[in-house]
Amino acid sequence: MKTIGLLGGMSWESTVTYYEILNKEIAEKLGGFHSARILMYNVDFAELEANMMRGNWAGNAAILSDAAKRLESIGADFIVIATNTMHKLVPDMEKHLHIPILHIADAAAKRIKGDGLRRVGFLGTKFTMTQDFVIGRLKAAGLEVIVPEEEDIGLVNDIIFNELCLGKILDSSRAEYKRIISHMKDRGAGGVILGCTEVGMLIGEKDSPIPVYDTTILHAQEAARLAMRTE
Repeated sequence: MKTIGLLGGMSWESTVTYYEILNKEIAEKLGGFHSARILMYNVDFAELEANMMRGNWAGNAAILSDAAKRLESIGADFIVIATNTMHKLVPDMEKHLHIPILHIADAAAKRIKGDGLRRVGFLGTKFTMTQDFVIGRLKAAGLEVIVPEEEDIGLVNDIIFNELCLGKILDSSRAEYKRIISHMKDRGAGGVILGCTEVGMLIGEKDSPIPVYDTTILHAQEAARLAMRTE
């Protein structure tokens, strides 16, 4: 079994979900007392969030590259970044590594295309909704991606940072997300990507009129498969 280098803490609530899924997937597939081989580096999210607000992405690249190198140095076979937004830094991080980073967008695209969908909605931070580091990769994989209307992008982002990253789950915010998903359905989305690792805390299949693709779940499941792959 390969050793997973899990880069977490962004936020720690969603990292818990990664840890649970990785172990459950491997226990289910291999049986017995099997669990995942995981090396985890949990960053202090306050530092990264402050850098994001200042636009200091170079500072975050340095923090995450150092963390990934540490994981590599103690035996990780590949890196899993337990957040969507920090995938913006994958090209910078890869310059410092000799092991691969399993990209969250690739895991999502694989499942969505396997289900026969081509047009999907996307919910995430303002960085992922307005920049190309995740959505561009989804488009390169052949998907058409619909984001919320401009006035709703700020609302989606505020709920993530001011509520979900702090562990707050509010019915009023769930209602807003449901409204936004319904609007994306009206614009042609056949499914919706939960493109932030905290959004799944608020929205599930029962809350959406179209199929939900939670990147946290899909990424962790793909990491478990990669860890068990022998070729």
